[in-house]
Parts: sequence; C-alpha cells; structure tokens
Amino acid sequence: MFAASAKPALAAAPKFNPPKSYYLALGDSVTYGYQASNIVPGFTADDFDTGYVDVFAARLRSIQPPIQVVNFGCPGESSTTFIRGGCPAALIGFPLHDAFSGPQLDAALPFLRAHPGQVSPITITLWGNDVRELLEACGPDLSCVLSGAPATIDRLASNLDMILGRLRAAAPNAEILVTGAWDSFVGDFTSADPLFMAMNAAMADVVARNAARFADVFPTFNPQGDEAAETVAICWLLLIRTEGDSHPSDVGYRVLGAAVFDTSGYARLLEDVS
Repeated sequence: MFAASAKPALAAAPKFNPPKSYYLALGDSVTYGYQASNIVPGFTADDFDTGYVDVFAARLRSIQPPIQVVNFGCPGESSTTFIRGGCPAALIGFPLHDAFSGPQLDAALPFLRAHPGQVSPITITLWGNDVRELLEACGPDLSCVLSGAPATIDRLASNLDMILGRLRAAAPNAEILVTGAWDSFVGDFTSADPLFMAMNAAMADVVARNAARFADVFPTFNPQGDEAAETVAICWLLLIRTEGDSHPSDVGYRVLGAAVFDTSGYARLLEDVS
C-alpha cells in the first residue's frame, strides 16, 4: 500500500571499524534521549541520560574505555532540517548535549574532518519528524496521509542518501549505523504498519548503498500477527500509554541501544577479549 519508489540498492559491504576515540551521535529527539517527563524547571541536557546513545556508549566503553561521546541530537530535527538547518529545539535555545549552530550536517562534517580516523562509530536516527510533518499537513484526513506517504518516504530516503554520502566521504572508514522506525499509532496498526515497513525498507536500501548498517527494531517494537501483543509491546517500549509520550521508555531505550550494539558487530571484540 505504501510502496516507495526508491531504487534497489547496489549494496556495498558495510564497514566494520572498532570503536575509536569518538562516538558521534546524530539525529533527532530519540538520539537526544528525550522523555517529556524530564522537562522540569531548571532542567539541563544532563538530565537526559537514559537514551539509546547512553546505553550504546556504555557498551562501547567495555571495548574502548576512553571513548568520548559527541551527541548532536536535536529534538524536532527532520531529515530536511538536518541538511538545511532549522531544528526547532536549536532555534528556541533548548539545551543540547553538544551545541551547534546552523544545520546539524554542517556541524558533523567539520568534526569528522578535524578528527580524521578518530571517529567510529557514527549513529543516525532520523524519521519521526518527517512523519510528524506529514501528519500536521493532513490533520485527521486519513486519505491525505495515505496518499502523501509515498512522497514522504521518498523524500526521507533521498535526504538520508545524501546525508550518508557526505558522512561517508568525510569518514570513509567509520562504522555508520542507522536506526529504523516503529509504529506508535495504537489502534491504527492495520493502516499504519505498512507505512512504517515501507519506510524501513526504503531506509535499509539507502543504508546498504552507503556501506552502513541498519538496525531494524520494527519486529521488536511492533511484532506482527497479533494486534493485542503488538499493543502490549509498543506500550511497554514507549511512554505513550503511561505519559502520553511517543518517545521510548527507559526499557525501550535499552532495547534500542542493545539493537544498535548487536547490529554493529562489536560483540566479536568482546569475544576476542574473553
């Protein structure tokens, strides 16, 4: 139903590069580790320390203890604002883990060029706000969402292809990992799941084309075949039922961080040590 027009990938072997001096985390509020309940008077970015970046970084430190995390994650970032600038959180002075001005891509590339061979891995999470923009444009009109979904998927895939190409050129040997999408629309899984599966397929194609790795968490967040079980899973892994927040719970972030670690292939380095 939501078939995208992305061309089949000419897959390149994904890079395997053990953790170096820096781990660069890029993307949106999920990269940031956002949870709405942490927005209290006087909060700082340090109050958001249970995200998947934190979970993944802890695993990396078991391999490379001194690795430093640079987290440019910006709540509200879409694949378009990542390239052009205008992340909502940055515009209003929301405290970021690692502040930047202008487009996030323009912060990432100079960092990579200033630290040649020293940055690996790089993670990217970008899709949620592309979906949000479609929903805001359509409002409650489901037919508008269905008809607009293929263009949204194509735009996301095209933007991600450009982003990964630029990152790969600046860091040719870095391990790059991209996290996939999940469906938080409880009660509308029948209509919405195909959208997110098509989005994941399009992103996976682009990721393969750029010698990166794709962490597909959809089967965990949205197990298929039993809508009741799917509802239980998504409500356990997100804060949507308990707090009305579609961001991951601490458990959800731990699951996402573990999925990224498993996708990285770094477990083999721990086996070598043992």
